[in-house]
Amino acid sequence: MTSQDFSTLEDRLGHHFDDQSLLTRALTHSSLSGGNNAVRDLERLEFLGDRVLGLLTAEELWRRFPSFEEGAMAPRLNALVRKETCAKAALHFGIDAFILMSEWEDESGGRKKKAILGDVMEALLGALYIDGGLDAARRVYDQYWTPNLEDLSKAHRDAKTALQEWSQQKKLGTPDYIVRDADGPAHAPAFDIEVQVRGMKPASGKGRSKRAAQMDAARAFLIREGVWSDDE
Repeated sequence: MTSQDFSTLEDRLGHHFDDQSLLTRALTHSSLSGGNNAVRDLERLEFLGDRVLGLLTAEELWRRFPSFEEGAMAPRLNALVRKETCAKAALHFGIDAFILMSEWEDESGGRKKKAILGDVMEALLGALYIDGGLDAARRVYDQYWTPNLEDLSKAHRDAKTALQEWSQQKKLGTPDYIVRDADGPAHAPAFDIEVQVRGMKPASGKGRSKRAAQMDAARAFLIREGVWSDDE
């Protein structure tokens, strides 16, 4: 592809590169470079873009949830910067059609692989940062991550994380998990755990590990309080 071929993508991103080589490099998968130093692929830009994404996400969470402590923000950040989320963003912008890759990678479905899509999205954020500063990267962030932040950050929460966030939002502190019973043989233990939130009726859960029982108790609490539905 030529730089002219990338103009449609630049329109979608809302940024036209002064240094077109940065855009080309961000779109070049390692299967095309094949270890050839003459072909500059996306890996260094991906390294940078991962940090740019982390900074933009941390700032957005800090501004949007002023009452959240670090323990509530960290799992949201992890969900928003994970490779699967970046892959969804890449598809949102139609980046899959512009990736430069080897013929065999293309034929094997490389344009739809989450790992590749996620890497390219991160590399593009890195390229945008170098070419246009943090504002250029933020404009892309605001097109996808910002309007979808709630849904994206909730998509990968587990019951313990969800309960902790709910409890902190309600200013009830951090939930406590108490082992009520531990039974069964060593190869098949069974735990009965109660979760306690200040001022609330406790809920209990069972599982083959402490973590599983904690998850079950947290889920039971969230369902009882109407925070989660039975199918979550």
